[in-house]
Amino acid sequence: MPESSGQPYRDYLRPPGSRRDEGPGWFGRPPEDVVEELPVEHTDVLVVGAGPTGLLAALVLARRGVRAVVVDQKAGPTTESRALAVQARTVEVYDQLGLAEEFLAHAHRAARVQIGPPGRLVVIDLAAAQQGQTPFPGLHVLEQSRTEELLVGALTATGGDVRWNRTLVDLDDRTAEPGGRVRALLDGPGGMTRVHACWCIGADGAGSSVRRSLGLAFEGVTDDAVFWVADLRGATGLPDDCLAMRAGRRGFGVFYPLGPDGHARAISIAAGPDVGPEEALATAREDLGVGHESVDWFSTYRVHHRVAERFRRGAVFLAGDAAHVHSPVGGQGMNTGLQDAQDLAHLLADVVHGHVGPAALDRYGRERRRVALRLVRVTDRAFGLVARRNHGTALLRRAFVIVAAPLAARGVRTRLGRSVAGYVGQYRIHHHVASAPLLVWADDRAVGRRSFPTEENRPALRSLTWQLHSYGSRPVRPVDLPDWIDGPHTFPADPTGRWRSDRTYLVRPDGFVAAAVPTSGGVLDGAVLRTAFRAHHLRA
Repeated sequence: MPESSGQPYRDYLRPPGSRRDEGPGWFGRPPEDVVEELPVEHTDVLVVGAGPTGLLAALVLARRGVRAVVVDQKAGPTTESRALAVQARTVEVYDQLGLAEEFLAHAHRAARVQIGPPGRLVVIDLAAAQQGQTPFPGLHVLEQSRTEELLVGALTATGGDVRWNRTLVDLDDRTAEPGGRVRALLDGPGGMTRVHACWCIGADGAGSSVRRSLGLAFEGVTDDAVFWVADLRGATGLPDDCLAMRAGRRGFGVFYPLGPDGHARAISIAAGPDVGPEEALATAREDLGVGHESVDWFSTYRVHHRVAERFRRGAVFLAGDAAHVHSPVGGQGMNTGLQDAQDLAHLLADVVHGHVGPAALDRYGRERRRVALRLVRVTDRAFGLVARRNHGTALLRRAFVIVAAPLAARGVRTRLGRSVAGYVGQYRIHHHVASAPLLVWADDRAVGRRSFPTEENRPALRSLTWQLHSYGSRPVRPVDLPDWIDGPHTFPADPTGRWRSDRTYLVRPDGFVAAAVPTSGGVLDGAVLRTAFRAHHLRA
């Protein structure tokens, strides 16, 4: 192994007993002459973290023909269930990648939400509220371990791989230098190695080493309330096909169905920081009306509400829990991270292939940080209602549930009900792409939203390309476009009115609509299209 002044390189690693949370520099970087002698690997993108976010980013990059190296300090995919709620928009993302069928074969669908205090339960039909708005209505439940297995299998089949047991020792962003690159120092079973990449994605969780290396603040709070979580077998008092929310006289609990015969995930407020499984589960039985036969595992945790001050610095990006963490209320966290990954990976692939200029990279932080901030605000408010055990809050919580649940059950098919269900399912996310005065190409409600997947347009969306779509109009005449833009495609008229027949829509590889171009008699308004190209830094 390389040595400097007779001192082995491993002597520079952090000493035994040091803590991972001691901030940037805890790694103990070897001297530069030692580093320069280490083997180096070159790639387009270094992905740090092989959870769902990092794996999906790597898979999208691989599908787009971009080289990526994925590293994780774990020995392999997680064996714990952890995050498990998968919303409709995430299944649409899987569908674009050809993974929806396999995912649905393993997932457990919860079409409804059962809510209320024991004895006064109300059922809200979530799938009915989402019907016609997404091909995958309802909540889908699959343990994180199975999600990671699915993504690792797809990544391997595409020619990618994951380097397990690799610890990030140092990260240096030299993009400000002429010809500069991101340089990472990794420690693994074979010793230290270097990776030089054009970009780095930090998807390494809430305690992100990548975020600390950038010196970025993780702004927010850690709540005082303590929650417990358990996987139950033979649970009683719960349906097998519903997400259940229970408001007791003292506490509140959320129960996810994991399968038949009472297999469920339980999350509830703990009486204190030292609560054990016997006390917690006895309270669930007495206060929430939920019993059980056995427990697979049990843990306690505190909830954090934090968002990184920036999602990008130079050539390094943050995604998933490395960029934002929040309450598990509503099952939004993993889904938001997966959509971070999809957005960022397509954007980097577009830059690598020369489809957009580097200035387009600013889009990621502008879009996804806005989504994270809104999500943290909403979940923080919801958390404030459910996460207190004092008598006054418990009374308010029960009263709210008793009044609101029946109203929600009756209003699922109203416009408001469908709107709320769309935000829960995450397919109503809106990326604002223009400010006042409104530009012509942005003057359409579809712009900034995901392209609604239909049986006719889904094959086109699966191509993961920039493309032009028109609906219900005469075929759009071919225009002088780069060969990497698909179309124009002409699809049947949309009876819901989501798509106008006098517009041709410019759709991004992630399925979001970038622009709506006026079209008359099958002829595009070329001046408007060129303006939209310039706004999105497209190279034409």
